[in-house]
Amino acid sequence: MNIFDVVGPVMVGPSSSHTAGAVRIGNICKKLMRDPIASAKIYLHGSFLLTGKGHGTDRAVVAGLLGFEVDDERIPDSFEEAKKAGLDFIIEGTDLGDVHPNSVKIEMESAGGRRLEVVASSVGGGRICINKIDGIDTNFAADYPTLIVHNVDSPGHVTGVTGMLGRNSINIAAMQLYRKSRGGEAVMVIECDEEVNPEALKELKDMDGVIKVTYLSLC
Repeated sequence: MNIFDVVGPVMVGPSSSHTAGAVRIGNICKKLMRDPIASAKIYLHGSFLLTGKGHGTDRAVVAGLLGFEVDDERIPDSFEEAKKAGLDFIIEGTDLGDVHPNSVKIEMESAGGRRLEVVASSVGGGRICINKIDGIDTNFAADYPTLIVHNVDSPGHVTGVTGMLGRNSINIAAMQLYRKSRGGEAVMVIECDEEVNPEALKELKDMDGVIKVTYLSLC
């Protein structure tokens, strides 16, 4: 534990969970999307919905989608900044079921038509968890460069992906495996100690059996 775990982040807003965490969720969603976000549907759940307006959660999520950091003084004016940037958004309430009370689902689309759906939660002190991507469990904290690899559930894919990372001198910090059903679609969530270079990403996307690759770069 360090001093920032105790005092929380340097931020704009009244709450590290409802404001700073919400900004960070939006910011990570923007990084996962990689392309500029043209439109977003934001669904607030639980405490985010009930008390979020008073804490500025709605404006905080939009600020994050614009790429603002938690200490950006423009956060209270994020709706106006979104209009200037051409980001269309709607904010509604929803029930996401058995999830953390500070949770949100964000459906995004880029100008080029790329779509991404993220469910994330703010777990306190500005820390977050990315719970689902495109309906698949992921559960990572977005503290490391992270690969989310959708692939056919058949033998050899885990070895192929980890071998490729090894050849590119990329160390794995943590790895999780999920699948919808045996022989169906599987997902690898790989947190890395180093950024994954564009050549390695291309090699990964070109592998047989790989359906989709989403990459979180922290640069």
